Amino acid sequence: MAFQHALSGLNAASKNLDVIGHNIANASTTGFKSSRTEFADLVASSMGSGGGGDYGIGVEAATVAQQFSQGNVTVSGNNLDVAINGNGFFKVQQPDGSAAYTRAGNFKIDKTGDLVTTGGAQVMGFKIDPATGLSTSEAQPLSFPTGAPIEAKATAGITAVLNLDARATGNPAKVGPPAVAAVAPADRSTYGTSINVYDTQGVPVPVSIYFQKADANQWNVYDTLDTTAAPRGTITFDGNGKYVSSTPSPLTVNVDPSAVNPNNPPAPWDVTIDLSTVTQLGSEFAVADLSQDGYASGDLTSIGIANNGMVMAAYSNGVTRAEAQVALANFRNPQGLLAVGGNNWVESFDSGAAVLGKPGDGNFGALRSGALEDSNVDLTAELVNMMTAQRAYQANAQTIKTQDQVMSTLVNLR
Repeated sequence: MAFQHALSGLNAASKNLDVIGHNIANASTTGFKSSRTEFADLVASSMGSGGGGDYGIGVEAATVAQQFSQGNVTVSGNNLDVAINGNGFFKVQQPDGSAAYTRAGNFKIDKTGDLVTTGGAQVMGFKIDPATGLSTSEAQPLSFPTGAPIEAKATAGITAVLNLDARATGNPAKVGPPAVAAVAPADRSTYGTSINVYDTQGVPVPVSIYFQKADANQWNVYDTLDTTAAPRGTITFDGNGKYVSSTPSPLTVNVDPSAVNPNNPPAPWDVTIDLSTVTQLGSEFAVADLSQDGYASGDLTSIGIANNGMVMAAYSNGVTRAEAQVALANFRNPQGLLAVGGNNWVESFDSGAAVLGKPGDGNFGALRSGALEDSNVDLTAELVNMMTAQRAYQANAQTIKTQDQVMSTLVNLR
């Protein structure tokens, strides 16, 4: 009887309407991936029937297939929002400790300093060691120091970008008649500059650097105006005024923090001075840049995610550094992932194991900072699909009605 066919059609159409309704309801859900109902016919068969005796008995909803096509990337302006453009998922750790995967990059910092999703899952990434700049090979939950300042870092090196006047005279016995008007010999303080470096406690210590012409294309480097003090070293230039070498190499100054940090200060230490970009040209002494790599302790002020997935943290001491890199995961068969709600999926036997990597590497997609991936639901197409499913439901209902009329006719035969 055709009741079986119509009932299976009603069930399949109802399932289709459920899937379509779910898609429409999530048309504005960040990172949502639509699904579609795929059908298969049902056939009754028996051994030895032969001669075309097998016949259809209706339809079934064979599977609900997820569609992992790219959603539109929309600029949000939030520095913690990030969208994936291409393959991959963000790996997150759910509150119960299990791993999940999402395309929704609307992240935030919770009260404990953890980078989390809207559902409270912790975002996973590769931590970066500030001392070496190297990242870990194993993904970890990302967390940032919101409750305590970062430790101070002692200065290890100073970099100077400046020009020494080529017209300056040094030892008159060794310097011949100048080609241009010479600048009269000056005391050591004429060509000097200073910068604050930091000890291990984060206390700034002033360091002075002075230059005094010693010979043709050669200058002595001092860290004091004491005329009896020996130079820390010398730097040499070629005939074009370009840096050639320093002696010793590297050139260092010894820093004693006791004068500015009398309360159990650290021991004196050597700081290297990079003078490789210093020039000797026929213009006045000028310092273009003077920098050092130490800093005092500082509190976290802001966090942002760059296009390469680097999580950049800014601190109150003026330091901005990469603290971690967001991890991406990919699967051999993404359609085998199991949706668990909250914009999350978990891996299954069908999906295969997750392969972790960094944004932009190999088969992993690139990231877009300050943007979110929209739902990939095509609302117009879903409304058309809904009308089609509704017609299919009505047609199967009509089949039952017609079959009922046939049954009534048979019952009423006399």
